[in-house]
Amino acid sequence: MANADIHPMAIIEDGAKIGSGCRIGPYCKVDSNVVLGDNCELISHVVVAGLTTIGAGSRIFPFASIGHQPQDLKYQGEASTLSIGERCTIREGVTMNPGTEGGGLKTTIGDACAFLANSHVGHDCIIGSNVVFSNNVMLAGHCNVGDYAIIGGGAAVIQFARVGAHSFVGGMSGLENDLIPYGMALGNRAYLSGLNIVGLSRRGFSREDIHDLRRAYRLLFADEGTLKERMDDVAESFSQHPIVQEILTFIKDGGKRSLCTPRDGNDGS
Repeated sequence: MANADIHPMAIIEDGAKIGSGCRIGPYCKVDSNVVLGDNCELISHVVVAGLTTIGAGSRIFPFASIGHQPQDLKYQGEASTLSIGERCTIREGVTMNPGTEGGGLKTTIGDACAFLANSHVGHDCIIGSNVVFSNNVMLAGHCNVGDYAIIGGGAAVIQFARVGAHSFVGGMSGLENDLIPYGMALGNRAYLSGLNIVGLSRRGFSREDIHDLRRAYRLLFADEGTLKERMDDVAESFSQHPIVQEILTFIKDGGKRSLCTPRDGNDGS
């Protein structure tokens, strides 16, 4: 706890590892197996429990509950971890659960993520870096969320779903299928409404890359042929386009959920 600023009304259990420059405000509680990286800040009324590691420079706001036992009725107290990357922002009332035996015993979150008020990360999830959860997002257990994905306010993602990198889930959506990288899903139940063009432009993707993605998207979700046939055509036509290949790899890898697809008559491109 050297060089840490800890309020006298905070409770730090013996064994907790508190990095240099950390600031821990009043009424926070840090359990014995917790590790806080350098320059973390727990503003007030934050509880960090279990085998939880939080990366350097992360900030956690009041009434967040981080690392308490997973909300899984099959959980029997087995040791499991929650790992949060560096420079994450975790706002008021956020809940994050560690893993379970059925999911590898770990929940992992990358760097520079933002979890806005009252959002939830379920057990055994794997979340990339630079991800944004808006207020009241509900991420069920065993989900995988790629880098730079954004999930809008009040959206719910079903367990075992995959949310691809650079994708966008609209507010109040109910996502019950896998969302391709660079895709955008809207509605209840959510459908694939096109590409996340605004997000791609903001992140500096070139006009040529966006144009190629739109062409590939139209081919992948055309009415003619089977999905496999369309994927083969796209793989051949865009063999030198890594971002298109990323979408194809995502689809080929598959998962426990079906693929989120457009509604009839909506190519979304």
